[in-house]
Amino acid sequence: MSSTEISSPSPPRTQKTAIAHWLRASIEDGLVREVALVSGAMLAYFTIRNVTAGAPSDAFVNGERIVDFEQWLGIHWEDAVQGAIVGRDGLVTFANWIYIWGHWPVILSTAAALHIWRRDRYYLLRNTLFISGGIGFLFFAFFPVAPPRLLELGLVDTVSDQSHAYRALQPPGLTNQYASFPSLHVGWNLAVGIVLFMTTTHLVVRTFAVLSPLAMTFAVVATANHFVVDIAGGAAVVLVGLAGALLIEKRRSASAATLASDAIPVERPRRRTAAVPRRTSRREPPRRPSRSRATQAEPCRS
Repeated sequence: MSSTEISSPSPPRTQKTAIAHWLRASIEDGLVREVALVSGAMLAYFTIRNVTAGAPSDAFVNGERIVDFEQWLGIHWEDAVQGAIVGRDGLVTFANWIYIWGHWPVILSTAAALHIWRRDRYYLLRNTLFISGGIGFLFFAFFPVAPPRLLELGLVDTVSDQSHAYRALQPPGLTNQYASFPSLHVGWNLAVGIVLFMTTTHLVVRTFAVLSPLAMTFAVVATANHFVVDIAGGAAVVLVGLAGALLIEKRRSASAATLASDAIPVERPRRRTAAVPRRTSRREPPRRPSRSRATQAEPCRS
C-alpha cells in the first residue's frame, strides 16, 4: 500500500446550494433590501394610479388649463414638434424607441452599474428618485392631468399607433393615463444624467448623460405624451429631490465621521514638568588637617 493518502474530490455543489449562497451574498450586500424598496415604490405608484384613475373629468379640465397657460406664455409647441416627425416613419420610430427604451432600461441598468461599482452614487440616485417620485405622486393624486394625446388637439398617439413594445413593457392596466404633470419620464432621465456626470469624467459617458434627457425631452413632446410645461415641472421636481438626496448624504457622512472619531481612543498628552534646576551648595573651603591629640601631647625629643 502506498503511504500517501489519496483525497477524494469534493462533491459538486448542487443548484440549491448555489442559490442559497447567492441569496446569502445578496442579503449581506444589501441587494434584497434595495429590491424590496423599489418594489414598495412601485406598489405606491399603482395605488396612486387607482386613486387618480377615477377622476378623468378633473384630468381633462386640468389639461385644458395647461394648454391655456402655455398659450399665454407662448410655449404651446406640441403641435409644431409632432409636425416635424409625422409622415416620416423613420423619425416616428426613432421618437417611439427613445420614449420606450430610453427610460426604464436606462434607469435600471445605470442603477445596477452604480450599485456594483459606485455604491455612494447609487444611493444618491436612489434617494433622488424616491424623493422626486414622492412629490410627483402628490401631483398625480391631487392634480391629475390628461396628456396631449387624449385631448382634442389634433395630435397623434404615435406610441400606441405604431409600436407594441411599450404596451408589452407597461400594460394599460398598470399605466397611469392622467400622470402628465410633472413629467417624471424626463425628470428621472435628468436625474440619471446628473448623477452620471458627477460620477465619471469619461467623455462617452458624460456625452450620454447630457444627450439622454435632451432626447427624452424631444420624444415625450413629439409622441404627444407630455406638455412642455410637464417637462419644466419634472425638472424642477428632480432638482428638489437631488437637493434632498445631497442633504441626506451630507448628514450621513457627518454621522459616519462622528462615529469614527468616537471609536478611536484619544490619548491625552502627557504633562511636561519643567526640569527643576539642581541647587548647588556653596563650596566650603577645605579644612586643614588637624593633628591628633596623641601627636600634640608627645614631647619633642632631642
